[in-house]
Amino acid sequence: MNLAFYIHIPYCVKRCGYCDFNTYTPGELKIATGLSEVSNSYIDLLLLEIKQAKAQVGSAFIPSIFFGGGTPSLMEPFDIGRVINQIRQEFVLNSDAEVTMECNPDTVSKENLAAFRKVGVNRVSFGMQSAVPHVLATLDRTHNPENLLQVTTWAKEVGFSEISVDLIYGTPGETLADWQKSIDAALSLPVTHISAYALIIEEGTKLAAQIKRGEVAPVDDDLAAEKYLLADKEFTAAGFHWYELSNWAKPDSHSKHNMAYWLGENWWGAGPGAHSHMNGKRFWNVKHPNLYKEKIQSNLSPIADSEVLEEIQIASEKLMLSLRLPSGVKKESLNQDQISELSDYVESGHLDLLNWNQGRATLTLEGRLIADQILRQILL
Repeated sequence: MNLAFYIHIPYCVKRCGYCDFNTYTPGELKIATGLSEVSNSYIDLLLLEIKQAKAQVGSAFIPSIFFGGGTPSLMEPFDIGRVINQIRQEFVLNSDAEVTMECNPDTVSKENLAAFRKVGVNRVSFGMQSAVPHVLATLDRTHNPENLLQVTTWAKEVGFSEISVDLIYGTPGETLADWQKSIDAALSLPVTHISAYALIIEEGTKLAAQIKRGEVAPVDDDLAAEKYLLADKEFTAAGFHWYELSNWAKPDSHSKHNMAYWLGENWWGAGPGAHSHMNGKRFWNVKHPNLYKEKIQSNLSPIADSEVLEEIQIASEKLMLSLRLPSGVKKESLNQDQISELSDYVESGHLDLLNWNQGRATLTLEGRLIADQILRQILL
């Protein structure tokens, strides 16, 4: 059995205004000593959860490990290595396993990038978001956009062959020219993978409150669609192929870990608030780091709750995720109502006619812009 591992690092120096992830700053956790002091003790907890995973899962092959957050690059390289070694000790870590770490550009040096690589990280993903200072300010991001060229160059120099950046488009106040500048900046970097996500305003975030108070303009959906088309055109021309709704990669540089999610495979999420999926059962950990610590140290499972997916849920999720991929969905897996509704989208040019006639429902470029609308209609 294959089992991907997601390792959640729930710490950030500062919370970004758009972020609703399960992350905490030292002030929120009342940590006086700073995050470097946290690294060792938090990793100890993760190692214990990995042992719990072994007891529950048994043997498994590990094709990928993903350190997400939060800001995993705040951890000590030695401690990141301890997690990789623990997974290798408990399971079979594939010889070609992809080990990714998310990085904030302002939190890494050439030396610690080399150290992360030495302990087993072989893919890095930098949170770029934008190359335009006023856009970063609206997002409440603190990193210096000029650092991206420096840190990606360092990553390449110390031996990383797989380097990714994340972009966000649709930020209020971001013009098409601003977005073009961010695209150009990303394509000037020595990267093999680019993710570009439409900004979603999440309730409870600082940015949502600013929009509600009228301090920041709402997102312009039409302009966001124009930005997606521009991104796809520019990325494709630069040799990046689209392989998921929001992701483009150079040949053979797609994210193995994210593909495990999109293909509905098994993964274990370790850390506070992390979600897991095992053979049609979904479960998730307690959210707060202090409660997580209490559970683990008491030799209790940190799992807060779980659900066994019904056949109809499994089918709906498979349809929802598969349609985001270029390979799309087999028509034979659809019911007659869904085929009838999707036929309209073939006629309107949102689904590819040739692939449809060959038995698959696949999105055209225009279809990608309304993928959520198409899915809502056929999943009702």
